[in-house]
Amino acid sequence: MNTRRLPLLVVGCCTIFALIAAVSQGEEPTGPELPPIFPKALAPGDTIMFVAPAKYLDKDRVMLAKKRLEAMGFKVRIPKDLFRKKGFLGGSDEERAGELMAAFKDPAVDAIFPGTGGYGTTRIVDKLDYDVIRRHPKILVGFSDITGLHIAINQRTGLVTFHSPVPEWGLGSEENLSPFAAKWFWRAILAKSYSKGSVREVSLSPRAGYTILPTLAGSGVCVGKKPADKPPPPVTIRGGVARGRLIGGNLSVVNALMGTPYEIQTDGKILFLEDVGEDPYRIDRMLNTLRLAGKFDHAAGILLGQFTTRKDQKKWDDDESMDDVLNDYFAKLRVPVLAHFPFGHVRYNATLPEGAMAELDAKAQTLRILENPVAP
Repeated sequence: MNTRRLPLLVVGCCTIFALIAAVSQGEEPTGPELPPIFPKALAPGDTIMFVAPAKYLDKDRVMLAKKRLEAMGFKVRIPKDLFRKKGFLGGSDEERAGELMAAFKDPAVDAIFPGTGGYGTTRIVDKLDYDVIRRHPKILVGFSDITGLHIAINQRTGLVTFHSPVPEWGLGSEENLSPFAAKWFWRAILAKSYSKGSVREVSLSPRAGYTILPTLAGSGVCVGKKPADKPPPPVTIRGGVARGRLIGGNLSVVNALMGTPYEIQTDGKILFLEDVGEDPYRIDRMLNTLRLAGKFDHAAGILLGQFTTRKDQKKWDDDESMDDVLNDYFAKLRVPVLAHFPFGHVRYNATLPEGAMAELDAKAQTLRILENPVAP
């Protein structure tokens, strides 16, 4: 026997055993990027179903959001046990996953609105039927903990979803959506936002897509009590222009998925991140995990939202500022990086179509969506 070949045989056997183990545990080896699937655009008369895939819901806020959506001409479905509670969760893992899958399976449902984030989606990503979701694409919105669903569903199916306000934090807030958040929410998902010619062109056509202008105050759609709301200006960390599909969301949730079959894939993508209630050293810790995993190495560009601390958290005497932390990680990258973009845990929460092709111009401080994120 040729002993020179033993290392190759060992490596080969280990690879085979690793693949067998992955399959037996339900894991899927990372493969080629799936082609995008675009959900049908939303129009008055369509049915929106509220779900609780994470934290339990605030009934008053959810019912206020329902009332406002119905005033716009939508039908809103409330599952009979939507307001169930199990500790800090909106029900058991099986109940929450089952409710979400029922929404995808129901042919009468056109869009799925999780009531809130909080915590819980990472507990159910392995309990979803991605083949069913792929066969029944629908609008899915949300931010914060809903990041877990966005990443898992987009990477397993190709479905474009929407990192956006949720009923409790937007339509169900006393002051309603800010004009800025309302403009970009409805611009992304509403059929009337697209001309007849362009809505059929889900492509990189010059007529497709739109540009998110971070300093635009809003259009008056669903205007709340603060018409003067404007987001603060973005900050360019590194200039330049990048193209890639959008992927990301809440940093804590992205970090929680690391090392799992649902780990975020960033190669060639525009990675967007934000967080709330975290001190600079904790943001540093999570960003360092992504750095060590190589998640910044081949990203096309980086889009950063707000990173805010809890007001009641005790600060370290030697704390760096949040901007110091962000600059430490991103100023050295050789790709465009734009910070303080208005999305996530802020009132001026721009909707980002996760999985859609986009162009980030860090110098001009704009994000252009290059294709229509919804289909006719």
